[in-house]
Amino acid sequence: MSTIITRAPRFNPRNLNKGEFLTPFDELFNSMMDNMFPAFNREFGQDFFLQGAYPKCNVLNFDDKIEIEAAIPGLAKDDVSVEVVQDVLTIKANSKQRKEVKDTQYVKREVKRSAFSRSFRLHENLDETGITASHKDGVLTLTIPKVQPSFIEPIVHKVEIS
Repeated sequence: MSTIITRAPRFNPRNLNKGEFLTPFDELFNSMMDNMFPAFNREFGQDFFLQGAYPKCNVLNFDDKIEIEAAIPGLAKDDVSVEVVQDVLTIKANSKQRKEVKDTQYVKREVKRSAFSRSFRLHENLDETGITASHKDGVLTLTIPKVQPSFIEPIVHKVEIS
């Protein structure tokens, strides 16, 4: 009796781009965040976390403000810029590699040293003109005041019917 061996079909490998690989994880994370913190998305919108994954950030939601803590170890405050353009807050920096490594080679390289940018969309309930920033021990802290809704008594105009 002879045995027939069949091979699995061959698939040509194709190049995956970073977006194809990370998008499913981003969607899973966004779904988890929506389920865990539905009030946050109602208050700050689905697109608060706009772009980028670095620097790593904590976002704290207080009654009167939002705080963003960004980990920027090894960077001085002058190495980092924070700007708001068209309701988008962006943290940028360029962490440079060592200029030259002579007579040796890296055995392992884990420290991120490159340009980075992280953006957050600010909706109308955040006061972009009142943002303050501080830098201490490798952590950049941005404080964004919430706009407190003010109750204005509606003006009633009586219209006479003729």
